[in-house]
Amino acid sequence: MMGNREIERIPPDKAVELLKEDGIEVTEEQAQTILIFLYEMADIVVDQYMAKPA
Repeated sequence: MMGNREIERIPPDKAVELLKEDGIEVTEEQAQTILIFLYEMADIVVDQYMAKPA
């Protein structure tokens, strides 16, 4: 089991670069908002998965 390790978060400037590779132009502020949303969604999905009976 992995425990409660903190994951390494993607910095907004790296997110801007990654999105730009796919033709999506955003500012660092927009990238930060996107990252916050995605991390929140990931937390919800993990919480729901962990709550399921085995």
